[in-house]
Amino acid sequence: MSKLNYDNKRFRGVVNYDDGDLTKEVLFHYHQKNRTVWGTCEGGRVRFGTLVANVLDDDKLDMVWQYLNIDGEFVSGRCLSVPEQLPDGRLRLHESWTTTGGEPGSSVIEEVPHDT
Repeated sequence: MSKLNYDNKRFRGVVNYDDGDLTKEVLFHYHQKNRTVWGTCEGGRVRFGTLVANVLDDDKLDMVWQYLNIDGEFVSGRCLSVPEQLPDGRLRLHESWTTTGGEPGSSVIEEVPHDT
């Protein structure tokens, strides 16, 4: 069973989030019930997006995602997110993803405290 809890966590990109649609203005909001995680994202060039993930035994997230950008274009793909717990207790997710069109990439998002 999962040792981490992704419920009501918010994330922002910190690596590979400085160009294209996914900039540091995009805010991700995750929810969790048992081994299912789902979330939304919006901000910057992203009008709205969603994700759904299976929490694996090692707390990695096996997910699919999609979003609509401000130009009216749909983008989607798969992602494997590897969690890291930071010294202050926040989560950092190391993401390896591939768009539906086959473009691979990687990025890192970090938990944003709710008081910011």
